[in-house]
Amino acid sequence: MGASIQKIGIYLPKAVLTNDMLAQEFGDLNPEKVEKQTGIRERHISAENETALDMAEKAARNVLDGEDPASVDFIILCTQSPEYYLPTGACILQDRLGLRHDIGAIDIGLGCSGFVYGLALAKSFITANTARRVLLATSDAMSKHVHPRDRANRTIFGDGAAATIIDQSQSEGILQFSVGTDGSGYRNLIVPNGGLRHRYNPDAPDIDDGFGGIRSDNHLYMNGPEIFNFTIDAVPKVVAETLEKNQITLEDLDYVIFHQANKYIVDYLRKKIGIPKEKFYINLLHTGNTVSATIPMGLKDILVQGLIKSGDLVLISGFGVGYSWGATVLRL
Repeated sequence: MGASIQKIGIYLPKAVLTNDMLAQEFGDLNPEKVEKQTGIRERHISAENETALDMAEKAARNVLDGEDPASVDFIILCTQSPEYYLPTGACILQDRLGLRHDIGAIDIGLGCSGFVYGLALAKSFITANTARRVLLATSDAMSKHVHPRDRANRTIFGDGAAATIIDQSQSEGILQFSVGTDGSGYRNLIVPNGGLRHRYNPDAPDIDDGFGGIRSDNHLYMNGPEIFNFTIDAVPKVVAETLEKNQITLEDLDYVIFHQANKYIVDYLRKKIGIPKEKFYINLLHTGNTVSATIPMGLKDILVQGLIKSGDLVLISGFGVGYSWGATVLRL
């Protein structure tokens, strides 16, 4: 008995924020330079009253279109933009979707590694015979964490959601995982205020980042150089570990999809690891960094575009906030 990805659904908000629009706001921002450095031309932004849970619901409805809702045995919701401290968002999602009551539902509070971890949990539930079909929703509304005058982070992050159906299968479509954690780096990608350690402060002062951007401790802080250093150290190692666990080589892979952090980082990793360009996914142009949804969006893209065929091997790797990282190999 194994587990396999059966179907992926996507949701992107209607509003689009382009580099040209950001240039009008910030004055000295060069749209072409932003696109060249990040690979991003535009990103989708959730409406004022549209939450990550709302987006997860829409992605889930897309993936369940034509499916029997009663077939879902477990819901996993991955987000770092939760609706409430409590209750669990996945429980609310069960109700909104009208799913059975005799199913499980949990949230996982992970960011860019969340899809990989969600697949690991889904596979575990299936192989333990806890569920035959798992609905994994990955959704984040990062725009709501970013200060309106934070020019760097506003160029990178977009909002969006993906919903993935993972089924019990006769053959193994989700192979072995490698994961990692280093909580010592938690301060380098953080929203300092808003939790129980430091409550939201309506009077939090603005902080100048020294590069023409503004944030406060109520908003997202990202130490770009430290995140880059962590990434280029952790990702090549987890890729090598994952290949070894699955007893395959880079040459055996048909495609590779990394979390779409930005073009510079993922292309740097591709070159460092030695992945051929024709086997490597980069497509941030119209979505930007959608956090936990980037990898399933990439999988959906390569399937729709016919870049892979049935039985092909695809390595995926997510990495970021936490620090947290992971990788696995899929047989699609």
